[in-house]
Amino acid sequence: MNDVSFSLNGKAVTTQPATGARLSETLRETLDGRDVKIGCNAGDCGACTVLLDGQPICACLTPTQQVSGQAVETLAGLHVSDPVAQMLGERFQDHGAAQCGICTPGMMVAAVALLREDPTPSEQAVKDALGGVLCRCTGYRKIIDAVMGRPAVLKDDGGVVGDSIRRLDGADKVAGVERFSDDVAPVGTLEILVIRSPFARAGFRFGDLAAWAAATDGVEAVLTAADVPGRNVFGVIPQFVDQPVFAETETRFRGEAVAAVVGTPAAIKALAPDDFPVTWSELPAATDIQTAQGSSAATLHEDRTGNVMCGGFVQCGDAKAALARAEVVVEGHFNSGFVEHGYIEPEAGFAQMVGDRVEIYAGTQAPVMDRDSLEIILGLDASKIRIVPTGIGGGFGSKLDLSVQPYLALATMKTGKPVRLTYSRRESMQSSTKRHPSDIQLRIGADRSGKVCGFDFYGEFDTGAYASWGPTVANRVPVHASGPYRITDYRAESKGIHTHNPPAGAFRGFGVPQSAIAQESLFDVLAEKLGMDPLEFRILNALENHVPTVCGQVFSQGVGIGKCLESLRTAWSAERGAAERFNATSETYKRGVGVAAGWYGCGNTSLPNPSTIKSGITPEGRVVLHQGAMDIGQGANTVIAQIFATALGVPTISVQLVGPDTDVTPDAGKTSASRQTYVSGAAARLSGLALRALVLKRMNVSEGAVLSFSEGLAVALDGGKTHRLDLATLETDAEGFAFCAIETYDPPTKPLDANGQGAPYAQFGYAAHLVVVEVDMKLGTVKPLKFVASHDVGQAINPLLVEGQVQGGIAQGLGMALMEEYLPGRTENLHDYLIPTIGDMPPVETIIIEEPDAHGPYGAKGLGEHVLIPTAPAILNAIYAATGARITQVPATPAIVRAAIKRVQS
Repeated sequence: MNDVSFSLNGKAVTTQPATGARLSETLRETLDGRDVKIGCNAGDCGACTVLLDGQPICACLTPTQQVSGQAVETLAGLHVSDPVAQMLGERFQDHGAAQCGICTPGMMVAAVALLREDPTPSEQAVKDALGGVLCRCTGYRKIIDAVMGRPAVLKDDGGVVGDSIRRLDGADKVAGVERFSDDVAPVGTLEILVIRSPFARAGFRFGDLAAWAAATDGVEAVLTAADVPGRNVFGVIPQFVDQPVFAETETRFRGEAVAAVVGTPAAIKALAPDDFPVTWSELPAATDIQTAQGSSAATLHEDRTGNVMCGGFVQCGDAKAALARAEVVVEGHFNSGFVEHGYIEPEAGFAQMVGDRVEIYAGTQAPVMDRDSLEIILGLDASKIRIVPTGIGGGFGSKLDLSVQPYLALATMKTGKPVRLTYSRRESMQSSTKRHPSDIQLRIGADRSGKVCGFDFYGEFDTGAYASWGPTVANRVPVHASGPYRITDYRAESKGIHTHNPPAGAFRGFGVPQSAIAQESLFDVLAEKLGMDPLEFRILNALENHVPTVCGQVFSQGVGIGKCLESLRTAWSAERGAAERFNATSETYKRGVGVAAGWYGCGNTSLPNPSTIKSGITPEGRVVLHQGAMDIGQGANTVIAQIFATALGVPTISVQLVGPDTDVTPDAGKTSASRQTYVSGAAARLSGLALRALVLKRMNVSEGAVLSFSEGLAVALDGGKTHRLDLATLETDAEGFAFCAIETYDPPTKPLDANGQGAPYAQFGYAAHLVVVEVDMKLGTVKPLKFVASHDVGQAINPLLVEGQVQGGIAQGLGMALMEEYLPGRTENLHDYLIPTIGDMPPVETIIIEEPDAHGPYGAKGLGEHVLIPTAPAILNAIYAATGARITQVPATPAIVRAAIKRVQS
């Protein structure tokens, strides 16, 4: 190996890389440059973007030898010394342009190169310059605003509820110093390679593993099912825990783990999976739900006859009779495929033994669930396991499930040494959960006045080889399949079907986006047959306060879908008129305007769903909030702190956050189902109020007193008088708090009966989207031009973050509608599997509706899932408006759209 010398962030460095070593690896593992992120190692995602002599390059595609004598700049260095980067960092924070933060280094570095050449770029110039960097969270619009220097709408009156303040964790993201899951392990740590099945279904047998390990330089251990000291099984729902850490005799999907090799970095790099002593026997596989239910299909799980995992059912009134008397009846058959979560950060982690305890550092959406699952796998008491979450570079549901954690724990326990594991992009896409493919049949009727009269839904969902969150999808879909509408005669049934595909799990919406495509598409068909305006048809049927849902649940307040739909009237009229004028003079391109609505119940379906929040005040006057809700980019750290600070009566900026850690932070539940703002926010409000009450009582001041804490004092301004309390004079608890409050909130729900009647969720959020699309009639390409998104969030805790969630959810819905389809064995990377780029995302106008919820903190509702739900059906309805072609499957690729257009034209 020869020396390679170059300038790194203005300092001369010399290194000795192996021949062909990637610059990204050299920067991260030799030169402490872990602000450079690796998302694909193929130049697809741009997360590793650095400047080479001022020009942006992908460090993962650049051999280190090629930069000899040149200048390399990364975000960490730019942030310290470059005025353009420093200015850009401020703008990114002002606009909320960094959400999870994993793409932020690449985005900012590429933007710095642009702004050095053009300080006032056009929007198209920004899109061109940043087109090679992917983001899965933001929807790109905030990034564009930040780079262009558009005015930010910040409001900070102490950071109270309703203020648009910066993210509390934003500074570390724009500086490149936030530690993600692959940034923790020391250089030289033992690494793990997981051996996975190359077939959808296969038998296998090992050779002499001990002899192979002994003969292979640098291999420290080999792990198989025989090395699992507890039970070789994990899952997320107790009745459906069915996935082995290592398959024992037969694999059930391509990418399933059978073994793991632990070794030095050099040994693992040199090891090809084909070198491992395992022999495969490919077996007949059922890779679709029809085949899996056939009489000749193999049964994946002995206790699940016909490969039916479970089902869901909701019924009210008499759907069959209502459809028989309806004036108009429409029906349709709708299909969707697997959708990959596509987070830019692959699964990764680090583990070590600390005495007789296992410590695991990894990206997760549910640290306590991880610990509980590992307790079963490792055969250890929970007190012997510590989960320390890192920054998480996107999750969207998939990082609710275990991934790297069992392998890390088993490897460090067997070797007694620290270990690390980072999935390759291919490995991540093979082994992680997906959105459930769906096969839906639906009939809806209406009377002559336009009121819905009968609704009969049946859907089958491919849950893959293992249950994961499939039971949740099966139960949630029938509750939501009606959409946010008044329907008195309703029947909805769903089934989850096992196949030899990757497990399908949680993904933003838990099956509701699939059912919404069917329901909202047929609502447009109904409106057309009735001669009604599609928007007015929805408004006529919209759910209202005091009106039962299809589960018989009645809300006395907070049902805001009517206002969401009504708020679109102006844009609906204007955009349809503009499209009509455009189409009158254009032959090749046609424009259409579509609308769709959605709703989503926040939290678990009819199950306990508690969050616990702890807060305290130290003798030094520090206000500490133990915030255990994982922030995966959605803003939980900021929103929950705002709620707490408002309840306590102090500025949000004065609150010191202690993040998730199973040793020190109470369980705030999993980050999923749009529950954290609502459930953990409610617990934070209770904790803030309880802490305030303790202080007020001790100081003997009124409820209206204004509190502040600093320099060892609690100060209360009350009735024109100033009261002071020396906190150092108070006794402290075991954690050093002079005052401490721990509060728990669990949403009030009721079980569903045999007909699905009950109270599945304490609150729903509501949404309505309008989209304008342009379709190339000859090629079938579809380009969204504009969205107007109206969301009832009850109370916008932070309107800036609301906008960010809306834009990000729309981008994912756009991808689902037009381009994203995971095909096992074919689209296992980010150049064959397409997600929206900055050039695909049009402007979004966000309308915030605030219909306060009875249970949410200050009336707030969840938001994260809701945004994706109406997006795809709105796009499909817009395609129909433009072309007359009704699309019933997603993604609506150019080939599918063009074929549909040709059918209409013929």
